[in-house]
Amino acid sequence: MTVAEQPCYTLINTSQDLEPPTEMQLREDLEKGNDKAKAEALKKLIVMMLNGEKFPSLLMIIIRYVMPSQDHTIKKLLLVFWEIVPKHTGDGKLLQEMILVCDAYRKDLQHPNEFIRGSTLRFLCKLKEPELLEPLMPSIRACLEYRHAYVRRNAVLAIFTIYKNFDFLIPDAPELIGKFLDVEQDMSCRRNAFMMLIHVDQERALNYLSNVIDQVNSFGDILQLVIVELIYKVCHSNPNERARFIRCIYNLLNSSSQAVRYEAAGTLITLSSAPTAVRAASACYIDLIIKESDNNVKLIVLDRLIALKDIAAHERILQELVMDILRVLASPDIEVRKKTLQLSYDLVTSKTINEMVLVLKKEVSKTHNAQETEDVEKYKQLLVRTLHQCTMKFPDVANTIIPVLTEFLADKNELAALDVLVFIRDVMQKFSNLKDLIVQRLLDICGQIKSVKVLRATLWLLGEYCSTAEDIQNVMTFIRQSLGDLPIVDDEIRRSTGETKDDQDTSMSAPVQRLVTADGTYATQSAFISTTSGEKKTVNGGLSNDRNRQPSLRTFLLDGDFFIGAALATSLCKLVIRYIALESDSTKQNRFCAEAMFIIASILHLGRTSLPTKPMNEDDHDRMLMCIRLLNERLPVTFQIFGEECRAALADMLTIKAQEQKEMEKKLSKGKTTAVEPDDPIRFTQLLAANEFDEKEDILDLTLKQAIGTIGKKDEDIFSSSKLSKVTQLTGFSDPVYAEAYVNVNQYDIVLDVLIVNQTSDTLQNLTLELATLGDLKLVEKPQSITMAPHDFTNIKANIKVTSTENGIIFGNIVYDVSSSQSDRNCVVLNDIHIDIMDYIVAASCTDNEFRQMWIEFEWENKIVVNTTLRDLHLYLNYLLKSTNMRCLTPEKALLGDCGFMAANLYAKSIFGEDVLANVSIEKSAIHADAPVTGHIRIRAKSQGMALSMGDKINMTQKTGFKGISTVQQK
Repeated sequence: MTVAEQPCYTLINTSQDLEPPTEMQLREDLEKGNDKAKAEALKKLIVMMLNGEKFPSLLMIIIRYVMPSQDHTIKKLLLVFWEIVPKHTGDGKLLQEMILVCDAYRKDLQHPNEFIRGSTLRFLCKLKEPELLEPLMPSIRACLEYRHAYVRRNAVLAIFTIYKNFDFLIPDAPELIGKFLDVEQDMSCRRNAFMMLIHVDQERALNYLSNVIDQVNSFGDILQLVIVELIYKVCHSNPNERARFIRCIYNLLNSSSQAVRYEAAGTLITLSSAPTAVRAASACYIDLIIKESDNNVKLIVLDRLIALKDIAAHERILQELVMDILRVLASPDIEVRKKTLQLSYDLVTSKTINEMVLVLKKEVSKTHNAQETEDVEKYKQLLVRTLHQCTMKFPDVANTIIPVLTEFLADKNELAALDVLVFIRDVMQKFSNLKDLIVQRLLDICGQIKSVKVLRATLWLLGEYCSTAEDIQNVMTFIRQSLGDLPIVDDEIRRSTGETKDDQDTSMSAPVQRLVTADGTYATQSAFISTTSGEKKTVNGGLSNDRNRQPSLRTFLLDGDFFIGAALATSLCKLVIRYIALESDSTKQNRFCAEAMFIIASILHLGRTSLPTKPMNEDDHDRMLMCIRLLNERLPVTFQIFGEECRAALADMLTIKAQEQKEMEKKLSKGKTTAVEPDDPIRFTQLLAANEFDEKEDILDLTLKQAIGTIGKKDEDIFSSSKLSKVTQLTGFSDPVYAEAYVNVNQYDIVLDVLIVNQTSDTLQNLTLELATLGDLKLVEKPQSITMAPHDFTNIKANIKVTSTENGIIFGNIVYDVSSSQSDRNCVVLNDIHIDIMDYIVAASCTDNEFRQMWIEFEWENKIVVNTTLRDLHLYLNYLLKSTNMRCLTPEKALLGDCGFMAANLYAKSIFGEDVLANVSIEKSAIHADAPVTGHIRIRAKSQGMALSMGDKINMTQKTGFKGISTVQQK
């Protein structure tokens, strides 16, 4: 088999647009040029040799004219040159010229300049020819005693690699380095020496550590990290050593280096599950998060704390540290805050809930004074949702949380206010004893609400949950005040003509205040009316365009938002129904009902005029007409629907949501618990062999298996997780060169492992795999040319970077020369490799409000027509979810039944943070039982590429996958 991949230690960036020089030009520059010209010629020569060119005639030129130079740049370039130059003849013997090179480097190892000595020692670490290294061993040993630490440090590394590869050249290396370690004072040299002993003579390293264990705290961080690594390995291979070194790990938790503290905490947890050890490590993690400025480090350490929380034995210990964890909220990063709040909520108990609520209330008050940014708005939402969850989990704290959260209703942040209203709805439905308190708070804050959506939802809450005659009258008073004088149309016309009302007609208005404007005239201001100095009237005496002078509810109606009018009509109906049930006096009943009908009729009249900026739509018009008819007829059936059955439907919906949440939590908790079968063998630590114990207990090995996905695979997953499922045939079996590629997708990059087989009886020279990409893919480096013997095979790897989730295509060809042929280069065209978008899409979840908000904001839509032979709606949806990696946000119970129609919302997220939404609307004919599913799927995304790629994936799935399912269904 041909070895295509040579060992590589140095990466060199080159410009592709430069014209390569000829061999004569290089020879001229190397022989007669100055140091600068020689350095440039060497650079060009190195690049050309890396691209497969051969210059055997230049070898002696470089030895004669370039190697004697004392220029440091040339010395460094020569090290790279001798690393890549072929050092053997065709029959495998060492070139005679290399003896001269060896002698030159022996002199460099004795050079008075420490840079030349050190760089030469680093170069020797890369040599794989013992014939070249053997004459240099005395000089390498002498460098261990050189005065400069840079030389000694690299001498240790050189001895380490030489001993590891060719131990016969220096058999006493462990003893030599052990003595060196005893007398060395430089931390970097000691670190390299200690690391070598860990790998070649662990017993000697342990003896040294035992002698200096009391001085470990005074060592440098690079040496401390190696000591932590040694202790971890030793304690896992030999558990009896834990008591000997665990105190050292405890001491390293107080190191001045953050990296050492992090590694020591992780090692301590794996070595000991004692409560004191877990508490110390957790406290160290928390301190690291607070003091570290890098957000990536904060997130990594938070993940370690979350992993600790998932272990039942450690969760109780972390519950005691929940107040310390909340200190992390001082970080401005939204992702850090999100993880911190979730972790704190998972750990909070009845003992710490009151303290946690106090901290969160302080955070809420801070957001009121903070500058409005996108992150601050998201943080407000996070705080509201966390307090919501805390109230549902611990109802006793609701009294202290409600007054704080109701202040959000008057906030400019609409999303946080809507979350508060959801919280209030759940609390009023679940805890009836808090209704009066919440209704009073809503009535107090209503006049300050600036958002139409928030005011609409608040009016619905007041109409649904007001249960006393006094509260109902207060709500009606607020509605009259926020609408202003009725009828609205007459009042607006009167204002436009400049007429004024008598004082008695404005008795329902809020208290007024006399103000003086900038031009010296008088103006009035109330809670619902505001005057600006720059207000102007229309030129022709029409209506004023400035809505700031209108009461809040009237302003929204004049702006054409009649949906709030429909919501108001529904709330008035519910208020009338409850008032009639509470009030026995028929005169008062009729007066209240007439007032409600008068308000609804006034809004209806306004909607049919030209005063609003937008006309009323038919849905809102029909809804308000229905409410007037309901109040006029007062049928017991309609009163029961509005008064009782609507509330029962709401209770059912909230109960289903709570059940789904519990089921999800149960699934998560089941995932944490490890089931032990009755016939599982019991392993006794004392009876395990050292190597067996290491295999069973090595946490690093376990995490590695988890990373590559070889843990927890089911039998049906074996093929899908193997290489065979991702092998793509690139050429035909009859082609002179056969090729197939294994496509390994690893998040942000793709590795193509291409198998190439020479199916001819000729030697193929300069065989090159030429690749090109389409889409957001980028080829990192060009694969090197190789020579293949007859019927030989080889593997070539190519790395490709991915920057987005658009469908990418990799195409190319294989070109080669036949040794005995004089014709042009031969070419074999490869099949295209299509990169599957599903490798980057993961299922995600979001709230209904977030889904609707994203659906409004995302501008790219792709509408896919359903084209399938499937006849079952649920089967189609399930297969669609499986093939697109999306999650269905529509509750499962809402999809139950067989009505011939189904609508569902789907959501997923890419690893690059891109969101993709889908709305599935499908139906099945009720007349023809064998008719296939029809309908359409609407996909929305922020970028065009994501919307198109997901649509292509669904179309492809419908053509291939669904047909297979339908044939099974027919059988």
